[in-house]
Amino acid sequence: MTRYLAELYTPKLAWFAFDHQRRVAFFEDIGAGMAQLSALGVEAIAFGQTDAAKIHAAPQQFFAIWRFADEAALNALLDGIAASGWHDYFDTLNAAGAGVDFTGHVAQLVDAQN
Repeated sequence: MTRYLAELYTPKLAWFAFDHQRRVAFFEDIGAGMAQLSALGVEAIAFGQTDAAKIHAAPQQFFAIWRFADEAALNALLDGIAASGWHDYFDTLNAAGAGVDFTGHVAQLVDAQN
């Protein structure tokens, strides 16, 4: 079953301590591992800055949306992100799970337990 991940993140002080060259080098290292992840079924859908002017806006500054062939691919990305040192430089919230259609999601909400 297809899985999805929505990441919300904001730079930490440690990121701001890096100069431009060190920031670029960090993302060059991350980019080097993306081909392997793609072969596992990891698909980047969208990246961007959050729009703070929207109603109920998230406080995080950036987002990423991913799609995965299966749970193993999702876990491979999460493991790779952690191994990259990402969490040293960005406060991150992850929302991950299997995707369902609208009717399936309404059923999930109806069946929600406290």
